[in-house]
Amino acid sequence: MLDNDRLDEEGFLPGDSQLSGIPELETLQPGETAAFTVDAESSGMRLDAWLAGLLPRYSRVTIRQAISSGGAVIDGKPGLAKPAFRIKPGQEIAFTLPDLPRSAPVPEEIPLDILYEDDSLAVINKPAGMVVHPSRGHWAGTLVGALAFHFQNNLSQVRGAARPGVVHRLDRDTSGVIIIAKTDFAHMKLAEQFAQREIHKEYVAICSGAPPRDRDVIDAPIGPHPHQSEKMAIRFECADAKPARTFYEVLRRYKGFTYIKAMPQTGRTHQIRIHFMHAGFPILCDRLYGGRAEIGEDVIGGAQQSPKSPEASATPVLARQALHARRIQFHHPETGQLMDVSAPLPDDFKTTLELLEKYRRIDN
Repeated sequence: MLDNDRLDEEGFLPGDSQLSGIPELETLQPGETAAFTVDAESSGMRLDAWLAGLLPRYSRVTIRQAISSGGAVIDGKPGLAKPAFRIKPGQEIAFTLPDLPRSAPVPEEIPLDILYEDDSLAVINKPAGMVVHPSRGHWAGTLVGALAFHFQNNLSQVRGAARPGVVHRLDRDTSGVIIIAKTDFAHMKLAEQFAQREIHKEYVAICSGAPPRDRDVIDAPIGPHPHQSEKMAIRFECADAKPARTFYEVLRRYKGFTYIKAMPQTGRTHQIRIHFMHAGFPILCDRLYGGRAEIGEDVIGGAQQSPKSPEASATPVLARQALHARRIQFHHPETGQLMDVSAPLPDDFKTTLELLEKYRRIDN
């Protein structure tokens, strides 16, 4: 994966070569497909670097993401194209142009739940359903849009104008604590703590099924899913996979469900979600990895539920993955003081736990 913190303003890593663009391509719009034939001089180049040179409107990061999402086809064979694919003379490349990245988020007056704030940083309680930074299909309603409005120009620029203040991220449907850097110095110091695994993150999750032990460590490498670009997967024999470790502890067992605390020791994409699925107790209502998109009181209550109208029974109490970043501990980048910030459980999470206590409680 590219180290975004090393990218220059154009999105290229130091030392990357840039080919001259093709003027007629400027008339193509996002969503349209451009066709290319690889010439002899380009033999052996990485596909992402070659396309980035031909399409100067796009950064290499954007090109790479588009390829990984299935946006490139080589010689009419879907699935062959990867960002690091070495191209050969005469190959036909079809590339669907992605949306143009925006240079900076549009400020939006969206309320923020600020758990802590000083001159160097802020800790936000991100709601479920909010994307951290703009991406294709999610230009509005993002966290960085809300940050741009609330903090104006008082945010770090280490990761570029498109991601002001963003040191780390949470999945769209994961709620809870996220640190925002106001200064570049604070950003770099926090990034160092993440890199050295000195930041303690604690999540809580409601899972389907029951872990065999009350506490354990899941140690399994995570890499790109071999067939679905939006997913990650456990990959024991994959060059692109990275080590991943998650410690978990059971907080409460219910009939058919478990309330769990998770403390990831690494920070891989979708790590807790994939590890829990792999271990046999997927997170409840995880659309990608759990097999169920929502759940209502009728399902939780089952035969014990009191009769209600069909409309009330069909109303979901939880319609997103039951994963919440409850707590984060780190050392303040300026003072070195140990910071410990927690986010309260959101209403849908609390309601689900209340229903489990009502209908699924196991009396010891």
